[in-house]
Amino acid sequence: MRFTASASLLSFLPVLVSAWGAPSYGGYNLVWSDSFAGSGGNLPNQNNWNIIDGYLNVNGELETYRATSKQVQTSGGNTLQIVPWRDGSSWTSGRIESKYTFSPQAGKRTMAEALIRFGGNDISTKQGIWPAFWLLGDSLRHGTGWPACGELDIMESVNGRLTGYGTMHCDTYPGGICNEPNGRGGNIGIPSQDWQTWRIVWDRTPSAWQSQTITWFLNGQQYWQIRGSDINNQNVWNTVANNPMYFILNVAVGGSWPGYPNGATLDGYGAMMEIAYVAHYSS
Repeated sequence: MRFTASASLLSFLPVLVSAWGAPSYGGYNLVWSDSFAGSGGNLPNQNNWNIIDGYLNVNGELETYRATSKQVQTSGGNTLQIVPWRDGSSWTSGRIESKYTFSPQAGKRTMAEALIRFGGNDISTKQGIWPAFWLLGDSLRHGTGWPACGELDIMESVNGRLTGYGTMHCDTYPGGICNEPNGRGGNIGIPSQDWQTWRIVWDRTPSAWQSQTITWFLNGQQYWQIRGSDINNQNVWNTVANNPMYFILNVAVGGSWPGYPNGATLDGYGAMMEIAYVAHYSS
């Protein structure tokens, strides 16, 4: 279901915009951010991030994640570059998960966002490339399985296509309230491979959980929204709206959704995802 964006969610404008740092927004306080400062060729701040190393064996993906600066590196220009590389028929790439967690607070609006661009390789050379900016419920780290832990995908893109997908995963697999493994979501056209702001907003100002919302935005334009009443189960709603979550940034290669690389697929910086900042705000 799609909803018309409320003025309260779309009226805030940047008060101070910095190309390489989290901007300020009227009505919001910046709670946490990382703008990936430092010299080029280093790993990101490991006080902030777990840098995944190994093959995760999920979604039929090909890549093995490596915790080296070849796959995950600061650029020296206050950005982070996550770069997939081909080695024969094998692929390596990068995935980082925040040590920081946050819970959307009752009576407030909470916002999470990142400024992201894709590498400049032609779209025809990106078959199988799957960049993503997303959130998982911290309960996954403490024994709760997926999708019961809750997942919110703020941005996914496959095969270089200029379409961004936002999705909620929840409840049980297969099927359940979120129709797993598909989830509940929407999509939007992406203007270009250049810098775009991806955002999700939890509105917990209504006292009744059924009236609370989670809304997805690209460059301030709403493209998907889920209301508590759409889920119609308070325990499941709580997994994505009232429990700790953590950030994930990764570039997968291959898998059940994008399919697999072909002879035209190119690796390297032209296939990367580059991130200028990740930020958490609260009203």
